[in-house]
Amino acid sequence: MRLGVIDIGSNTVHLLIVDAHHGAAPIPATSHKILLRLSEHVDDEGRIDEGGAADLSRFVAECLEVAEDQGAEEVFAFATSAVREAPNGDEVLARVRAETGVDLQVLSGEDEARLTFLAARRWAGWSAGKLLVIDIGGGSLELTLGDDEDPDIAKSLLLGAGRTTRELLAADPPTAQQIKQARRHVRATLAKEIRPYARASSPDTVLGTSKTMRSLARIAGAAPSADGPYVERRLRRDDVTATIARITPMTAEQRVELPGVSASRAHQILAGGIVAEAAMDLLGVEELTICPWALREGVLLRYLDVLA
Repeated sequence: MRLGVIDIGSNTVHLLIVDAHHGAAPIPATSHKILLRLSEHVDDEGRIDEGGAADLSRFVAECLEVAEDQGAEEVFAFATSAVREAPNGDEVLARVRAETGVDLQVLSGEDEARLTFLAARRWAGWSAGKLLVIDIGGGSLELTLGDDEDPDIAKSLLLGAGRTTRELLAADPPTAQQIKQARRHVRATLAKEIRPYARASSPDTVLGTSKTMRSLARIAGAAPSADGPYVERRLRRDDVTATIARITPMTAEQRVELPGVSASRAHQILAGGIVAEAAMDLLGVEELTICPWALREGVLLRYLDVLA
């Protein structure tokens, strides 16, 4: 069957259309991405403003049109941290429902982490053994660890690349003092949550998901996306550290010239690197493998499991 998933993230609205059935890998048919930067439409109290709510509703309607044109039998739509944390999130959801007919599901941070882990486990397979997954989104960082398809430990921390940029690295380029403070904040926040992972036995396989991780790997020399999803792509912690040093003096406009860095993500790749470096260091990860599947695939896989 042909299914669609609309992912409302902090940076983009992303529609993924796949052909899928239980027991098989979802095969991408097409995707449609719209730059939204919902996190920039948030006031000092965290409320999503009128412009952000209107854009969200309009973009969801646009995704529905694309999904219909592509023959999607069902479309699932979900939102993550930007809507989840907004005090007026329910009002925004009601507006989208009234104007588009779409009932957006808001995933909790833990649900987001567990669904991403499911996708990573299916991608890596059982031979991966104990699996650690690091997922850096725009609003949050998800860390999961486990032997099965449902992780034993799943945490969602407010350390997304977009959030860290907005709150700590707003200057373009940021000052040395801002970078120092961002590094200190990220490490301190992670250190408070890392104990369960340290007490568990070491993972056999470590995967990194998200656009941030893919961009960091590409800057470090990994194969481009045009080479397909089955090419192995790795990211070493030393390479992340080197990338941070390389891009620290660059403006967002200059970072766009780097391989794998889009204009919509250039402003937050430094923060993403700082979060990745700290997570890998505190978790004792010298190198990880990039996993092309993440939350959207996890949502689809869970739906197919329920149907079976």
